[in-house]
Amino acid sequence: MSFKYFFSREGTWLAIESLMFGMAYGAGLCWASVCLLASFRPDILGMPYWSGIRHLRSDTCGILAFFLVAFFLTCSEFLRLRRRASEITKPPDMLFTGWISAAVFAAAETIAILATGIVIYLSINAITHPVTLERQATHLISWPSEGTLRVIALFLSGCSVGALRFLRTRRNSGLKKHLGSTVAVSRSDVAASRTVT
Repeated sequence: MSFKYFFSREGTWLAIESLMFGMAYGAGLCWASVCLLASFRPDILGMPYWSGIRHLRSDTCGILAFFLVAFFLTCSEFLRLRRRASEITKPPDMLFTGWISAAVFAAAETIAILATGIVIYLSINAITHPVTLERQATHLISWPSEGTLRVIALFLSGCSVGALRFLRTRRNSGLKKHLGSTVAVSRSDVAASRTVT
């Protein structure tokens, strides 16, 4: 990648997209580490996640990391979809040409990933300490309980994965139609140029 490309408009947006994906990955690791702590050592969740910030409890840090993953992953995926859409010429009626379509797809992917993570985490909790399934899921709010949150996450993961299948199929079929029409137009152009010459 050239130095000039990095400071171009495309390079700047790619750098922002990459930075957001990296932030989402780091926050995801933080959230996963707190989930492991909650599953196997829930008695020390009130301790600081890092001694450098003594007032930030581990469980609070995990909640913040969860929302950071949701934000950064949705933004980076949105930017990736917009970048890919600009690389391919698409007809006006094709799905994912607009900002709203890209945002819906990015949100569905993020919900699928995070809801699946919650189901796995709470299922491990059900094995290691099943008594907490009836308790509140976080120390910040009294609702929902862990058991209710697991069912909600299960429902959201199923809906988002189904939505992704629908959206991907629509996008791929629209792209195939567009590429087919593009090939047909280019062939007719070649044939016309041959008859002219």
